Amino acid sequence: MIRALFEAGADVFRINMSHNSHAELADKVRVIRELEENVGRPIAILADLQGPKIRLGTLPNGERDLAKGEKVHLVRKPSVESGDDIPIPHAEIFAAIQPGEVILIDDGKVRLKIEDVGKDEADAIVENGGVIKNKKGINLPDTVLPIPAMTPKDRSDLDAALALGVDWIALSFVQRPDDMADLKKIVGNKAGCLAKIEKPRAIDWLPEILDLSDAIMVARGDLGVELPVQEVPGKQKLITKMARKAGKPVVVATQMLESMITAPVPTRAEVTDVANAVFDGADAVMLSAESAAGDYPVEAVSMMDKIAMTVEGDPQYIPIMNSQRNEPESTTPDAIMAAVHEVTSTIHARAVVCWTKSGSTALRAARERSDAPIIALTPQLEVSRRLSLVWGLHCIYTEDAQDLDDMVDRAARFAFLEGFAKPGERIVVTAGVPLRTPGATNMLRVAFVGPQKSL
Repeated sequence: MIRALFEAGADVFRINMSHNSHAELADKVRVIRELEENVGRPIAILADLQGPKIRLGTLPNGERDLAKGEKVHLVRKPSVESGDDIPIPHAEIFAAIQPGEVILIDDGKVRLKIEDVGKDEADAIVENGGVIKNKKGINLPDTVLPIPAMTPKDRSDLDAALALGVDWIALSFVQRPDDMADLKKIVGNKAGCLAKIEKPRAIDWLPEILDLSDAIMVARGDLGVELPVQEVPGKQKLITKMARKAGKPVVVATQMLESMITAPVPTRAEVTDVANAVFDGADAVMLSAESAAGDYPVEAVSMMDKIAMTVEGDPQYIPIMNSQRNEPESTTPDAIMAAVHEVTSTIHARAVVCWTKSGSTALRAARERSDAPIIALTPQLEVSRRLSLVWGLHCIYTEDAQDLDDMVDRAARFAFLEGFAKPGERIVVTAGVPLRTPGATNMLRVAFVGPQKSL
């Protein structure tokens, strides 16, 4: 099935640590790495850490029906004996919440507004009524909780994932830049660090969080609980725009083809939703339950792939991308990549070929959203895998070039052998000279593709 998903268009496989033991994680990583070796293409693995889970305690009879306008008493206890109190066994909530702030229960189905707060108790009024049940989740959209994004379970899962060589780590419950700084200290250069933006407070700190992250995810599930749902599309566009400006890959996730959990085709609204994410410049779009637990996982991946390919072939796509381009910074790599974009468009080059060791050259090329495919050649296997998340990159793990002539010759051969260019067509080659100097992009060459032999 994983092979079928890859062949249908998946570039990255997310393993959700909310639902996987370390043994299951290791088994999935093994299967994906075996597939990678069989197909000869780099495949990225993303380990998604669970983050803190804040839940109700235990209620008498397991549930309680709350009426709109009813006054309720919240207590810091794991369970209650009478039906008058609601147990919330989290001291940090009572330490942080203030009158006027909101508590959401069960994905926002029930809404309470705090009126008064004590050390281990609080009074609230029910704004949206409904039935609450044992252990249902709690969201606090107005409150910055004094808890780290990484729990002891997350730290254990992180150590296991890094030991297995996963390519990306996604951190849930990011509220502050410090959350990403803590993750980066542990991960170092072993994997890319992705911040999941699912808390409204994270949006307030977005520039600082972007600085500390290697990629961003618009996690619309929890974001849509903690924000009014009508605000989520605007926040999605804002996050995507800011990530694009910062040159960081951005993933749009949650409920993208939700109906395909049980249906072989999506709704028209879902297709439009995915297409809009691509038109906004997202690097990747992500399936969750559709592929993890749905009845039509391959069809969902195939549909997502078709939508993205169709949008990128639409006459409006390149003009929209060009309108989003940022002015290059006053650095040699930015100037070279701006020139690569102009040259590629002017001469209708069939491909851009980037030689990259750290991945920075390929990231800059992708940021320009060229109208030609980008081939990223790297001697670092882990870099080729990590770059699989990035827009437009066809990543190839290969030995490093020996000299400038070898660099241009092999770029042309890869463009031909991978099916991007025919003999007589032109490609644009970019790299850093002297060779093997990370982050020193300073060369642009136009090359003709000739009759090629195997590499």
